[in-house]
Amino acid sequence: RNADQAYNLGRMRELAAEAAAQGAEVVSFHECCIPAYTFVQKLSREEILAIAEPVPGGPSIAELHSISRDTGAAILAGLLEREGDRLYNTYVCVDGDRLVAKFRKLHAFISPHIDSGSEYCVFELRGWQCGILICYDNNLVENVRATTLLGAELIFMPHVTGCLPSVMPGRGLVDPQLWERREDDPVPLRLELNGPKGRGWLMRWLPARAYDNGVYAVFTNPVGLDNGEVRNGNSMVLDPYGEIIGECTRPQDDFVVALCTRSKLETASGRRYIRARRPDLYGVLVEPSTQPPVTAPGWELAHQAAK
Repeated sequence: RNADQAYNLGRMRELAAEAAAQGAEVVSFHECCIPAYTFVQKLSREEILAIAEPVPGGPSIAELHSISRDTGAAILAGLLEREGDRLYNTYVCVDGDRLVAKFRKLHAFISPHIDSGSEYCVFELRGWQCGILICYDNNLVENVRATTLLGAELIFMPHVTGCLPSVMPGRGLVDPQLWERREDDPVPLRLELNGPKGRGWLMRWLPARAYDNGVYAVFTNPVGLDNGEVRNGNSMVLDPYGEIIGECTRPQDDFVVALCTRSKLETASGRRYIRARRPDLYGVLVEPSTQPPVTAPGWELAHQAAK
């Protein structure tokens, strides 16, 4: 629910408890799951400041610590961070009373009032080296490779994506009425969510991020109505071979539990490719551009339309 942190954290507590009861040691939620995300494009700076929080020190972080203590699982979740006069799209990892990691989205675009982060994040979590990249960050292959080169064995990839306007063939919005009729007439909705607007698009690139780098990819994404638009969900865990080892497929709040084993890291092709790299040839990748970087989705945002 938009700007309803109490409700959203309550649902997160319920889902985390269910997942932990099924053996989950780490529970990952999607991008900006605490305040919600897409509606932010319509907000003024003052309105965003009103729902943003300091990290650490804010009430939502305190509640995440409580959820982690009560479930025994590490919790990863997204929120809007306020630091001085700056705002960030931030994703955190807490484990009991510890704030293990904080990452700020590198390619923020939903609002001109939200700044982009400037650092990668790799951290130790229960014996694993983990990284975080938020949504659009994963569209740039360099970010995933850099996070891997910094030591990540598993990368959390929280998103709010899918079924969005696009110039790509077959892409676009899903009729919200299909979601409203999902119980009485589920097939049309399933075809849309699993087709090129939703899951089909994910399959063009997401497995490759895991395979090319020989890492586990933990992809999280909301399902259902998001600010009047339908999201396809399909939260999933992919192994270092690019194979899906667990996926959410139901049109409702859901989770999946998957087992990650280090043995797959040792035999993944991506690890061989990394050892075969020729950095002496890659100077072009870091040459200064004649144009400033522009992070833009394939559709017009509310704040752009208002100009």
